[in-house]
Amino acid sequence: MKQLVIFLIVFLFLLGNAYAYDKETAKKFDAMFSQMTPEMIAKRPCEIDSKALFDLIKKKEEFVILDIRTPQEVEIVGITLKNTLRIPMNEVFKEENLKRLPKDKKIIVICHTGTRSVAVTTALWATGFTNALTFKGGIIELSGAAGRSVVGLLW
Repeated sequence: MKQLVIFLIVFLFLLGNAYAYDKETAKKFDAMFSQMTPEMIAKRPCEIDSKALFDLIKKKEEFVILDIRTPQEVEIVGITLKNTLRIPMNEVFKEENLKRLPKDKKIIVICHTGTRSVAVTTALWATGFTNALTFKGGIIELSGAAGRSVVGLLW
């Protein structure tokens, strides 16, 4: 009987924790997402496309590209723009890598298709990097858009 009571107590404790959530993290996300009204979302405040990136280059505006692809992906198709940080997604949130990210200029997060960069950009915003933007469409979009449209921009 004593073992049954102990089992039930442990079971209820574990069951209660299974439905628990991190209240502090939830508060951060609430503060972040509660600002995302339909009007704000229409402006795409966390996203940049190739046209906007090329405009930044033309204007010589300072920004950092954060390439979160794996080293193998980067080896096949790499970005050679100055101020490109190559930090794989699984290493971005290590303290030494977060210290490498600027707070005073745009951080354009890019991956292969844009899916991973959305996740990293969201987490960067929750961490305090509200200057982070996800590159819409990833390296696939950037490669396709570059072509003739960047001739004369970089040299």
